[in-house]
Amino acid sequence: MVKKVRKRDGRIVPFDLSRIEQAVQKALDATGADADAREIALAVEKKLDEKFRDRIPSVEEIQDAVEKELVSRKLYETAKAYIIYRHERQKARHAKLVLGVNDDVKLSYNAIKVLHARYLKKDDLGRVVETPDMMFRRVARDIAKASKKYGRDWKKDEARFYQMMRSLDFLPNSPTLMNAGRRLQQLAACFVVPIEDSLESIFDALKAGALIHQSGGGTGYSFSRLRPRGDIVGSTKGVASGPVSFMRIFDVATEVIKQGGMRRGANMGVLRIDHPDVVDFITAKEDGKSLQNFNISVAVTDAFMRAAQKGREYYLVNPRNGRKVRKLNAKRVLEMISFMAWETGDPGVIFLDRINKDNPTPELGVIEATNPCGEVPLLPWEACNLGSVNLKNMLEGEPGRARINWEKLGRTVRAAVLMLDNVIDRSKYPLPQIRKAVHGNRKIGLGVMGFADALIMMGIRYDSRKGVETGEKIMKFIAKECRNASEDLAEERGPFPNWKKSVFYPHEKRRNATLNAIAPTGSISTIAGVSFSIEPIYSIAYERHVLEGETLVEINKTFLEIARREGFYSENLLQHLSAYGSVQGVPEVPKKWQNVFRTALDIKPEWHVRMQAAWQKHVDNAVSKTINLPANASPEDVERAIVLAHKLGCKGVTVYRYGSKEHQVLEVCKKCAV
Repeated sequence: MVKKVRKRDGRIVPFDLSRIEQAVQKALDATGADADAREIALAVEKKLDEKFRDRIPSVEEIQDAVEKELVSRKLYETAKAYIIYRHERQKARHAKLVLGVNDDVKLSYNAIKVLHARYLKKDDLGRVVETPDMMFRRVARDIAKASKKYGRDWKKDEARFYQMMRSLDFLPNSPTLMNAGRRLQQLAACFVVPIEDSLESIFDALKAGALIHQSGGGTGYSFSRLRPRGDIVGSTKGVASGPVSFMRIFDVATEVIKQGGMRRGANMGVLRIDHPDVVDFITAKEDGKSLQNFNISVAVTDAFMRAAQKGREYYLVNPRNGRKVRKLNAKRVLEMISFMAWETGDPGVIFLDRINKDNPTPELGVIEATNPCGEVPLLPWEACNLGSVNLKNMLEGEPGRARINWEKLGRTVRAAVLMLDNVIDRSKYPLPQIRKAVHGNRKIGLGVMGFADALIMMGIRYDSRKGVETGEKIMKFIAKECRNASEDLAEERGPFPNWKKSVFYPHEKRRNATLNAIAPTGSISTIAGVSFSIEPIYSIAYERHVLEGETLVEINKTFLEIARREGFYSENLLQHLSAYGSVQGVPEVPKKWQNVFRTALDIKPEWHVRMQAAWQKHVDNAVSKTINLPANASPEDVERAIVLAHKLGCKGVTVYRYGSKEHQVLEVCKKCAV
């Protein structure tokens, strides 16, 4: 009998029949063939026993035997799928060897590329000295140590955290994966740094931001308290240069500092709609070159939106003395915001009144700014650590008819809340005032990734009433499980220290002031191999420009799985998708699958907004989502999206017209952008 196998690197390892069975089962699943994988694997084993009595077979010889067995049974499509799978694995192995990464978790090449660039430990010569599995073990061990002081079985928690990450059911935000158990030990994703109207405060904020970027975090700033351009400077009798001029200093500082030496710093700049320099702010990125390290958002009030709808004027107010300085027509200003967003991708809009309606600690202050992507509104010096559940992994059943395993989702959410609460205790913060603010409110932001993939697997169209209802149902369930988990932790560990100053006192004792946030999940979605956040799939095939100029070619994994299983996969189809991105109107793709494989640019703006609003109903922080528009959209389309987002209760909105930036992170062929 065959008892040993010769690996590609020459190692001799035990023969494992289950690996043949698993590979055959994948090929059968991909083609929908009705055959018994176990029976086929046993037949292969028998033939190997006959052929290799006197020597040890290689992996390649075993794979050849599998192919022949499938062909002998006239399972031609399954054999083809097995050959394709074998070829792809070979290419991925070669590429990973070039990077010097031992992939012991069987991730995609793009996932390994991201991990190699940003996450895995390297020695002094830049060589990777950590595998993905070692990374997950490092993070799980470090975060679980926080359980010790609460009398928990920390080893048990370590096992839960490790398994949850290794299976890609849940991943924490990038700083946690990068820094846990390492020198920096800064684990939070985002911070808000206050800026008062003085030169000392401005440059203190600049220094704080530099330290945060160096440690791996992103920063949000409100420049609304700074006196306007041309205003008097009392100490020198000079003239103020205004908020936008100081933003340029922050932008330059960010350019020369990498977050933890691993990625560029990211900023959010916010200015109130009634600041006298609001027009300068709205048009600050008009040249396509300025403030490239900033996302900018206009902080809009309900009163402004009402005035815009009625075509009325509103007052601009000098923040130095509270005096009204002049009036602008609100409708014209909203049109200006919409036009600049249409032309350059900036600014976005945040709805201040809606945000502060959900402020859990109003006694501690008013929220004026958010993190760089807008999903976490924070008080001065607060930080938030994030993480996302992989919804695709929460399904059971075959493609097109899959259903959510609610028990698994609940179990994963509860473990994730525990892990994120532990992250707060394990993190080192760049400044003492940050540590005080974070530990005072213990905010976390649990979100999701893989939602579009999950809808596809369930056979549900994204831009439909059922799609929106499904999103709301999932988030409502997650929010409830988060509350229960946080209340249990409060009983075990005590509520967050500022609980008595919060809206929850005295009736709802919880460990964390906030629990949920829908983040973009760019890098961790790539690691998990699923669609971003709650976004629709951007395109079936597209280029992703990341890692300081590198390009990753992405082909939607769920599409490949279903296309092979349903029998409409072909190289010609992939070539078409590389050029056009969408399957709408492609005759080779059945109508059923055209209906569910709706890309971001196939979907009308209204459905993007309605989906965001549905999730926001049950998210106590905010939802970061892009309202993607095709290149031929109009400024009026942008304005309608902003108005609808406000009407439906969103906390902010980002509208992006394809091609409005010279360099964009996600790019498809121009043919599919119009």
